[in-house]
Amino acid sequence: MDTFFNLSKIFWALANPGNFIVLVLVVSMLFGWKKITFLTVLSLMVLTVYPVGNLLLQPLENRFSQPREIPDNIAGVIVLGGGEDAELTSIWGQPQFSEGADRVMTLPAMMKRFPDKPIIFTGGSGSVLNPEYRGADTVKAWLEEFSLSENIIYERQSRNTYENALYSGQVLPETSSIDDGDGWLLVTSAFHMPRSVGIYRQQGWKVIPYPVDYYSQPFEFDNVRFDLADNLGNLGTAVREWVGLLAYYATGKTGEWFPAEDVMSGQTKALSI
Repeated sequence: MDTFFNLSKIFWALANPGNFIVLVLVVSMLFGWKKITFLTVLSLMVLTVYPVGNLLLQPLENRFSQPREIPDNIAGVIVLGGGEDAELTSIWGQPQFSEGADRVMTLPAMMKRFPDKPIIFTGGSGSVLNPEYRGADTVKAWLEEFSLSENIIYERQSRNTYENALYSGQVLPETSSIDDGDGWLLVTSAFHMPRSVGIYRQQGWKVIPYPVDYYSQPFEFDNVRFDLADNLGNLGTAVREWVGLLAYYATGKTGEWFPAEDVMSGQTKALSI
């Protein structure tokens, strides 16, 4: 598992669209490859004015819809980490969040909606250099401000989505199992839901997808916005997720390349809690 984790970090450092474009630009200029330099600059100009990432994010975010009705007999709720910034939390002494915080923000509502069900927050550290900072610690500190922390089960060892599923099973209450009742409500970002569902299913979990944290807009030719940082960020999010789907399928961590919702279970509806 360490090899997969470390290789994934090295690969993404090079494959991240922003890093990759800069690398290609520098190499092409050093070797005098004028055509490649021109095409690279042109790609930056396109990304500056147009959210190309929408094309890749839309299929991911539309893959699972929110259920309108949640079965009464759900086993519990699992919320995946990703929006907390544990290192900044440690530096500034107060909980800090970034993109993806919508996942965490569902916790109070889930606790109110399901007071008698186990709720698991799973999130350790995805950092190679600073693994001591754990996402679950940030969320716990935030919930303590509202006297809600004791009602959550915290899993703080996982470093990626595969380990989210693996270690979630290790913190289950003795009275619960991964395939209880009508399943576990799985909360994560909409773009991340296909991979998450595939991984949890592969490990035997019965899950009900509850996507949050949307980024994309429907593809339109007039969706022009002069924001290179945001456009590049969304493209990076999409590329990383598509690469993740392929990598996890190739290594057997999910049994489906692009998992789909189970129409028979009624997961084609939307819910407000």
